[in-house]
Amino acid sequence: MAEDNDDLTNDNLDNLENQEPQETITRITGMYKEWFLDYASYVILERAVPAIEDGFKPVQRRIMHSMKDLDDGRYNKVANIVGHTMQYHPHGDASIADAMVQIGQKDLLIDTQGNWGNILTGDRAAASRYIEARISKFGLDVVYNPKITEWQASYDGRRKEPVNLPVMFPLLLAQGGEGIAVGLSTKILPHNFIELIDASVKHLQGKRFTLVPDFPTGGIADCSQYNDGLRGGKIRCRAKINQLDKNTLVINELPFGTTTSSLIDSILKANDKGKIKIKKIEDNTSAEVEILIHLPSGLSPDKTIDALYAFTACESSISPLGCVIEDNKPLFIGVTDMLRRSTDNTVQLLKQELEIKLGEFEEQWHFASLERIFIENRIYRDIEEEETWEGVIEAIDKGLKPHIKHLKRAVTVEDITRLTEIRIKRISKFDIDKAQQKIDALEEQIAEVKHHLANLIEYAIAYFTRLKKEYGEGRERKTELRAFEDVDATKVVIRNTKLYVNRAEGFLGTSLRRDEYVCDCSDIDDIIAFTTDGKMMVTKVDSKTFIGKNIIHVAVFKKKDKRTIYNMIYRDGSKGPSYVKRFAVTAMTRDKLYDLTNGNKGSKAWYFSANPNGEAEVVAISLRQVGSVKKLKWDLDFADILIKGRASKGNLVTKYAIKSVDLKEKGISTLKPRKIWFDETVQRINVDGRGELIGEFKGEDKLLLINQKGIVKTVTPEVTLHFDSDMIIMEKWIPKKPISAVYFDGDKERYYVKRFLIENENKEELFITDHPNSQLEIVSTDWIPVAEIVFSKERGKDRKDNEEVNLEEFIAIKGISALGNQLTKDKVNAINLLDPIPFESPEEVAAETVEVNDEEVISDKKENNSETTKSAEKETKSNDNEDNDADDKGQASLF
Repeated sequence: MAEDNDDLTNDNLDNLENQEPQETITRITGMYKEWFLDYASYVILERAVPAIEDGFKPVQRRIMHSMKDLDDGRYNKVANIVGHTMQYHPHGDASIADAMVQIGQKDLLIDTQGNWGNILTGDRAAASRYIEARISKFGLDVVYNPKITEWQASYDGRRKEPVNLPVMFPLLLAQGGEGIAVGLSTKILPHNFIELIDASVKHLQGKRFTLVPDFPTGGIADCSQYNDGLRGGKIRCRAKINQLDKNTLVINELPFGTTTSSLIDSILKANDKGKIKIKKIEDNTSAEVEILIHLPSGLSPDKTIDALYAFTACESSISPLGCVIEDNKPLFIGVTDMLRRSTDNTVQLLKQELEIKLGEFEEQWHFASLERIFIENRIYRDIEEEETWEGVIEAIDKGLKPHIKHLKRAVTVEDITRLTEIRIKRISKFDIDKAQQKIDALEEQIAEVKHHLANLIEYAIAYFTRLKKEYGEGRERKTELRAFEDVDATKVVIRNTKLYVNRAEGFLGTSLRRDEYVCDCSDIDDIIAFTTDGKMMVTKVDSKTFIGKNIIHVAVFKKKDKRTIYNMIYRDGSKGPSYVKRFAVTAMTRDKLYDLTNGNKGSKAWYFSANPNGEAEVVAISLRQVGSVKKLKWDLDFADILIKGRASKGNLVTKYAIKSVDLKEKGISTLKPRKIWFDETVQRINVDGRGELIGEFKGEDKLLLINQKGIVKTVTPEVTLHFDSDMIIMEKWIPKKPISAVYFDGDKERYYVKRFLIENENKEELFITDHPNSQLEIVSTDWIPVAEIVFSKERGKDRKDNEEVNLEEFIAIKGISALGNQLTKDKVNAINLLDPIPFESPEEVAAETVEVNDEEVISDKKENNSETTKSAEKETKSNDNEDNDADDKGQASLF
C-alpha cells in the first residue's frame, strides 16, 4: 500500500481532491433493535403500566414507601417527600410531585393539606413546598406490613425498596389507572369503594357480581357496552343538566375526563358555530359544580339540553383498556378478573399475616413457659458453681429437661441464652399467677389465630366487612347509571342557514340569495330534491349544488322518515302510459341520482306532492280529446293507492295522453296516529317527545284549545302553531264530548252554567258573554263534571254550607251562544272544580286502521272498484315483485 502511495503523482493528487466524497452506509439494525426493545420494556415495566399485585406504578409505590419512611403521624411537606422518594426513584422531582398530586386528588391513600388543585375546574395544585401530606388511616390499614413485604435493592444499591406493597384491597379498581407506554397503553376506570368491597365478598361467597365504573365528578353514565373494561368496550358519560327556570339551565355534575373550563369552552365554540344558541354562561363552581346557561326567550330548554349533548363536551365517550403487569409481562384483563385476583391475593396476604402472628404467639408462649419453669424451679441456682459458659448452658439445659415435656418444640441454645439475660430484680418479683395468666392469654390468642386459619374465607369476609364499616361512610356512588338514547343531531341543531333554489337551472344551496327561499336549515342537514323528469337526489347542504333542471320539490331530508309520503303521477317515456304511485323515502345513498319513473327516455311527472303526515288528496285528471275516448275527465283519490317502495312502477292511470292534473280536494292522513307532545316552556307542540303527551292524532283529528278569556277553537295540530300563555285546556278534541263551563256574567252579575258542543271547526268562538266584567270561573271537558260552590258569609246570617253540583244533571247540552242556567242567587265566595263522576265514554267510530311497515302501508279501507284501480291491479301485479327487489337493491348502501 505504501508503494502505491509513492507512485501517486501530483496530478493524480489534484484529481482526487476534485472528486466528490462518496457516501458510506453503516448497518446498525441490530443495535437499534436491541436498544428500542430495551427502552420499550423499561417504559412499560417501570413507568406507565401498574402491577396487578398492588395496583401501583413504580413511582406511586416508591412515593408510598417514602411516606411510610417519613411517617410520624404529622404532616410532611410534599417537597420533602419528593426529595426522599428520589433516593428510590431514578427520575426528576416534577414527575414525582405530579404523581403524588394525582394520588392525593383521589382522596383514598393520602391525607392532604393545602391547595392540591381541583379536579372539577382543572386548577393545578400549589407548589410542592406549600402543600403537605401524610398517609391516611385507610392507607396505613391496607397498604403496609413490612413482615410480609418482599424487598429488593434500589436502583443505586444503597437502600431497599418493596417489590410490591402488600395491598389488601382492590386498589387499582378503586383509583383507576391510565398510562401510555411504547406501543402499549392502559386505561382502567375508577370504581365505587363500597361496590368493590361488596363484589369481593360475593366472590368469596361464590356468587356472581358485576362491576361498573363510578367517577369522582359524578354525572350520568351508560355502561351497557362496558365490556368488562376490556378492549372494544365503551362508556358514554353525560353532564347532569337540569332546568332552573324556563330560560336557564344549570350543570351540577361533569362527565369524567372534563373540567368546567373545557366544558364551557366547548359550549362557547358550539354557540359560535351556530350549533346551539345561548345568551350567556356563568361559572359559579367552587366546592361543587354550578354552571348556569342562560337561554334566549322562546328557545326550548329540552331541545337545548339535547343539543348540548350532541355538540359539546357535555357528552363524552370513554374507551377502557384493561392492561396490567404480571410477572414482568403485560396482561390484558377485564375488571371482573382483576377483582377476583385482587381478592384472592388479599386472602393469601391475610393468611401470611395470620401465620406470622401464630409463629410470634407460639414463640411468646414458648419463652413464657420456659421462663416460668426456669424461675419456679429455681434452675438459676444450678449455675452458681459453673465457671465456664458451656458449663452454664449445660447446667440450665439439664435443669429444664424434667419440666419441658409439654413444650411444642425443643429448647435451643438461643432459648437458654435468653434465660440467662433475665435480671435478678425480675426473678425476685416473679408472680406465678400472673405468669400463668399470660400463658393462658397467649393460648387463647393462638387458638383464635388457628381458628381464623381454619376458616380463612370467613375471616376475609369479616375483614372486608370491617373496611366497609370503618371507611365506607361518604363513599356512596356518585355517577348515576342510565341507558342513553342517541340524540339525533339534525333534530336539535339550530337552523341558522337559509336554503335557496333555482328551479329552472337546477341549483340549490345557501349562497343563492337572489333565488327562491326554501327553508331554514343547518350545515349538517341533508336536502332532498325532485325534478320534473322523475329524478330524485339527496345531498349535503352546501353553498351551491347542481341537482338537475326543473326542480319541482326541495326540502330538508329526515332519515328513516316513514310519515312523509310522496304522491306522484308520471308519464312513462315520451308517449307512454301514465302511472300513479305513493312512496316514502326512508334511506338513501347520498349524491346518487335515482329515477322514480320506469326509466324510459322522455318520462315526465304530471303531478307531485310531498305530504308530511301521509295526506292523500284528490286530483282531477283531464285527457286530450283523441280518437274515440269518451271519458275525458275523472277524479283520482290517492287514498285508494297503496304506499310502496320508491322503485315500484305504480298503478296504471290511463294509456292516453293527459292534458292536465289539478288538485281538487286536500286530503287527510292515511297513516297510523302519531303522538304529539306539548312543551310548556316554549308553548309549542312537537313530535319529539318533549314535554307532556297530549295524545295520538290521526290526520283528521283536531286539537281543542280553551283560554281564560272564554274563547274556544279547534285546530289541526301542526308543529308550527303558536299558543297563548293564558291557555287553560289543550287536548285531543272529541266532537261528541260536551264542554261544561261556569262563568260570571258582568251584565247580570250572576253565575251561569252552560254545556255545549263545538259546531264550527277551525273557528274561534266566545262562549261567555262579551261584557267587560264577564269572566270564566271553571271549564271542564269531563263527561260528568262536579263543581263545589263556596258561599259567602252575610252579616247577621249563618254561613250557608258548601254545595256540590253535578253539572251534567244541572243543565242539558245547548248551543254555544246560549246564556245558560243561573247557578245560584246567593253570594258566592269561590267555585271549585272537583273530581268528576266516573263514566265510561261511548266508543267512537274508528277511522281506517293503518299498519306502517318499512316499505309500505297496508290500509283496511276497501279499494275503489273503479275501472282504473282494476286495470292497475292487473298491470302492476306482475311488476311488484321485481320493483320491490329493485327497491331493496337500491337501499343496500345507506347513510
